[in-house]
Amino acid sequence: MASSLTKHFLGAQSSSDGLARLGSLQSQPLPPSRSLQLPARRSSVKRLEIQAAGSTYGTYFRVTTFGESHGGGVGCVIDGCPPRLPLSEADMQVDLDRRRPGQSRITTPRKETDTCKIASGTADGFTTGSPIKVEVPNTDQRGNDYTEMSQAYRPSHADATYDFKYGVRSVQGGGRSSARETIGRVAAGAVAKKILKLYADTEIIAYVSQVHKVILPEGLVDHETVALDQIESNIVRCPDPEYAEKMIAAIDAVRVRGDSVGGVVTCIVRKVPRGLGSPVFDKLEAELAKAALSLPATKGFEFGSGFAGTFMTGSEHNDEFYMDKDGRIRTKTNRSGGIQGGISNGEIINMRIGFKPTSTISRKQNTVTRDKHDTELIARGRHDPCVVPRAVPMVEAAVAMVLVDQLMAQYAQCNMFPINPALQEPLEQPHDAQAKLNL
Repeated sequence: MASSLTKHFLGAQSSSDGLARLGSLQSQPLPPSRSLQLPARRSSVKRLEIQAAGSTYGTYFRVTTFGESHGGGVGCVIDGCPPRLPLSEADMQVDLDRRRPGQSRITTPRKETDTCKIASGTADGFTTGSPIKVEVPNTDQRGNDYTEMSQAYRPSHADATYDFKYGVRSVQGGGRSSARETIGRVAAGAVAKKILKLYADTEIIAYVSQVHKVILPEGLVDHETVALDQIESNIVRCPDPEYAEKMIAAIDAVRVRGDSVGGVVTCIVRKVPRGLGSPVFDKLEAELAKAALSLPATKGFEFGSGFAGTFMTGSEHNDEFYMDKDGRIRTKTNRSGGIQGGISNGEIINMRIGFKPTSTISRKQNTVTRDKHDTELIARGRHDPCVVPRAVPMVEAAVAMVLVDQLMAQYAQCNMFPINPALQEPLEQPHDAQAKLNL
């Protein structure tokens, strides 16, 4: 009977009289079963099916994250990873350690080791082509810190909108809206970065270029040569030591007052294969923007010249082509940011992602309660005074997930038949890739 009643409801039109009829059915004794045996309307049922719920990214390299800030743990499932890729927990742990809380005085004091475990998808140290599940337990939860926040909404946080959407939410730690969800993305991004490096020698590097009003001058960092060890040499992850100290001081100044500041993460990608991205809706910059802006606390995305390009004329902005010493078509400048027409052109891709100040602060703020009364709130809990130092590996992961998905799409569509060598370049792996794979 229950299934017949469900089919009757799904087949009905989405209107007030349809809901009224359902209410009428629920409030009256059920008639004999023969009167409910109605044929299912297949087309209507399919039309009303939920196709996605927002926790999965990718088409060929599909990543689904799971878990909540104060639940048993967090992680991801990676579907579509190529088989025979050497993979262990150590490959992911490096970036997870860069993301983890409690690593310095300018990050949240929550203490988590964020030790990952591969639960499926590998055998004898290699991927098998089946879904890879990565798990990270939560070990330092303090649910009592969120007692007040279970009743009052934190200003500019997702507390209110989760209630508006779902009618229920996980109060402790913000649930899925917590940045702890990004552990799954960082783990998956580490796998994506390894594929890109082994296959195309592609490098993804991000760093902090602004904290509050401390802005790293453009051109001070050489994107051709900047290296990971420069970025990791200080707790704010800025490759310039002088500006790094200024940024740390800016964070310390608000931290002791119980306040927070925002900033900007710059990300560059070197040795990008040409041809990634598709015209119209699936342009490469659109995919990158979607992945970057899906990260918690993001407020803006620029690539290439960004908004500054609006102050230039066409003759000033255009990247002129030339032939390099190896006979390759290159551009003299890179205001396009390595992408033209939504497709990578082989130059360095550069982008900037803006992050707002952390919304949970320990200063008194006006708000309302869940039962709609005005009140004041001083938020407790352990939170970053500035999210950008820990956002660096998150941005790298988001970019890597996009690029490996686009690389696999390009391979599937445009490399099935022989390429046109007069116009196209092969999606070749470096000559020593087989040695790196140890096959």
